[in-house]
Amino acid sequence: MSDILIKVLITLTAFVAMEGVAWFTHRFIMHGLLWSLHRSHHSGERSAHMEKNDLFFLFFAVPGIAGLFFGMDSGYNWMFFAGAGITLYGLAYFIVHDVFIHRRLPFFRNSGNRY
Repeated sequence: MSDILIKVLITLTAFVAMEGVAWFTHRFIMHGLLWSLHRSHHSGERSAHMEKNDLFFLFFAVPGIAGLFFGMDSGYNWMFFAGAGITLYGLAYFIVHDVFIHRRLPFFRNSGNRY
């Protein structure tokens, strides 16, 4: 198998696996142990554009950044591509969940499309 194909597969596997991580974290961590942070997402408690729930971004960003950093430091090994998949999932989640669904950014607010 070519080196490029392996790197693409590692990135895609990390991306897809993050959906399971996100589900598990939402179900058991956000609605359990760290409900005190996640509650703001359901109640609309915001100061300006931020809510306590936004701190979860840091929890999810750290593994991606660590993979990118340590993978790059080790000659772009598998950790870099796993970190890339995690980071790309975070970007996709932000765009779909925060921009389109919750309209937290001004883009598409007046599109007239209910989705």
